[in-house]
Amino acid sequence: MGTQPSGSLAVLQERYGQRYRWLLLLSVMVGTMASIMSSTIVNVAIPDMSHYFTLGQERAQWVTSGFMVATTVSMLTTPWLLARYGYRATYVGAMLILLLGGVGGGLAQNFGLVLLARVAEGLAAGVVQPIPAVIILYAFQPHEQGRASGIFGMGVVLAPAIGPSIGGLLVDWFGWRSIFFMVVPLCLASIWLAYRFVPMTAPGGVPANRSGEGLDWRGLLLGTVGTLCLLNGLVSLHGGTGAEAGVLLLVAVGAFFGFIAWQKRMASLGKKPLMDLRLFQFRQFAMGSIVAFIYGTALFGSTYLLPVFMQLGLELTPSHVGTLMLPAGIVLAITIAWVGRLADSHPTHVLVSAGLALLAASFALMLLIGLQSTLWMLIAFAILGRIGLGFILPSLNLGAMRSLDKALISQGSSAIGFVRMLGGAAGVSLCGIVLEWRIAAHGASLSLGPSNPQRIAAFGETFLMLAALCLIAMVAAWQLREKPAAGPKSAN
Repeated sequence: MGTQPSGSLAVLQERYGQRYRWLLLLSVMVGTMASIMSSTIVNVAIPDMSHYFTLGQERAQWVTSGFMVATTVSMLTTPWLLARYGYRATYVGAMLILLLGGVGGGLAQNFGLVLLARVAEGLAAGVVQPIPAVIILYAFQPHEQGRASGIFGMGVVLAPAIGPSIGGLLVDWFGWRSIFFMVVPLCLASIWLAYRFVPMTAPGGVPANRSGEGLDWRGLLLGTVGTLCLLNGLVSLHGGTGAEAGVLLLVAVGAFFGFIAWQKRMASLGKKPLMDLRLFQFRQFAMGSIVAFIYGTALFGSTYLLPVFMQLGLELTPSHVGTLMLPAGIVLAITIAWVGRLADSHPTHVLVSAGLALLAASFALMLLIGLQSTLWMLIAFAILGRIGLGFILPSLNLGAMRSLDKALISQGSSAIGFVRMLGGAAGVSLCGIVLEWRIAAHGASLSLGPSNPQRIAAFGETFLMLAALCLIAMVAAWQLREKPAAGPKSAN
């Protein structure tokens, strides 16, 4: 404490008292809002960006997929970064990278630089996003964790709820470049808050160990190769040759098995692996990871698909798309705050299952939307889906991670985030593949121009695929229920 008079956890707790944990949560919430906004806001601009750079559907989706790959892989590094550099240095470093990515993307003159900026933003987002769950499980009592998750979730979803509305107007008024600059004020605010409230110490209040073990670069390389080959293999299933897809998917499978084997070897040698596989010995965490993967596929796939459907299927402008999505975003924020309180007193497996059912229903109902449909129908179905998300978001992490030992909390938050983002990265590619397949099957086209019933039917069938995935996830979600004889829960 004497060596860090203004930055240690103990000093900050003494200075701000009982309200400190809420100030800390607010600080990381602002940065997480910036990272999530950067992941979703670009979707509104994809058609205009595609037109500007004359991109096909496969290349355009890498604006989103490139971000997702970088986010997925960098999440694995968060526990190591927190232990070695502490909360503040890790958080501020990620915010600076996110800031540079936003400015760089807005100024880029070719598509390669746009992708590079998106990768930088993704790397920063991946490091930041596991941190709030670690703080909630360390800083808050079990009976407060649901409320903290709800309040945090409400704040976080307001950014992507309001973001597309503002982003759509910016695209119409100033062009697609303007949306990259939206993260700048949030990044600056998060850095200022970090120097006031985020401790320099590592999780648990222990000093950061700058001379600790090095990063497991071999494990990180295997994870990166596996993720990249998986996504490219999925795209090649439709846009490339069968041989190319088969080779890429085989390499992906080999890389993931190699990753698991290497993590086991690292643990057997007494070294810190990138992902501690002991996590999956906890039944609730293992089931929660399955839910997180499928949920990520449906969530991020639909986040990519819905704005494209509204613009290319229903012929709406970007500003209309953002405005139509705003009510659903506000309802999501309210739902999360309410369900967060429920998670403190109700079984999380029930809340997650109910959310998945509502999300599946919202996807399936998109089959009813056509060129002659009223806009209120589209808004109502979007709201239904966001209510479902509101049930899932505050409940899933708590249900999966409450059974973990405290020493595994940082690893657990990173691992479940990795699995969710891996599903999300696959989901964006999967939606692109299925959409192209169904477009071809209906003899339609995705090029800008008048829409038709065939194109809309292809979108509807893609939404139906997402609904089926949500129903499958409900089977695993039911396994999140706690068993009285499961043994001690030291995290509590």
